[in-house]
Amino acid sequence: MIVVKFGGHAMTDKDGAFASVISAAISQGIAVVVVHGGGPQIDQALKSAGIESTFVGGFRVTTPEVFAIVERVLAKEVGPQVTSSLVAHGIAAQAISGRESGTLIAVALRNLVDGSPADLGLVGVVTQVNIKKVKALVAAGIVPVVSPIASDSTGTVGYNVNADLAAAAIAGALDAESLIVMTDVEGIYRHWPDKDSLISTISASELSKIKSTFAQGMAPKVQASLDAISAGAKAVRIIDGTDPLAFGRALQNQGGTLVVA
Repeated sequence: MIVVKFGGHAMTDKDGAFASVISAAISQGIAVVVVHGGGPQIDQALKSAGIESTFVGGFRVTTPEVFAIVERVLAKEVGPQVTSSLVAHGIAAQAISGRESGTLIAVALRNLVDGSPADLGLVGVVTQVNIKKVKALVAAGIVPVVSPIASDSTGTVGYNVNADLAAAAIAGALDAESLIVMTDVEGIYRHWPDKDSLISTISASELSKIKSTFAQGMAPKVQASLDAISAGAKAVRIIDGTDPLAFGRALQNQGGTLVVA
């Protein structure tokens, strides 16, 4: 089984490249779970509402007003759109909200990847994954398409969870063979934005030692890689989702940055 984080500008998938590779994976007998992001779509929705986006350490500061828009965009718009694209290409798929399905339980995230404290509002860190719904869909031959929205343990408070970290938690809970993170860059860069500093392969222990040196959107990807392996995933590969050939190479254990236990 593999978990795929589908996000960034790769999510346009106008030519159906993503669906085609998912179909190829399924034809090889690989069970697939998709966790989607939606940063560009959220940015546009917030802009339309006259709300300015603020990021701290790679995380979107999420007020209650922002959360309402984030949840709507992810669970009611992006998730169903990704699902429709898969279905249109002959893949059985179903969109589920991590919050409404009870899949993702979280608490407020109070520290950035480098350990420094931060008040991010309704940004959550996953503390528990109830994998029953996801496993039931996979067993029925259906690709779950999960929105990274979580609830607290009482089900009353909702949290915006970074999609990389949500995918990592789900991959770990499923003991996935691999977590493939599709993003807007080729992989993890040791010295972003120096393109010559791309890391091809790194162990989780080595990455952990240098994780505090990463900033902006790279930091959550590093943390997600470490979280996934710590929770039980066998490997994480971060690839450029805007490259239509990158996902196919990843299924062949090539390209991007590979993080291993």
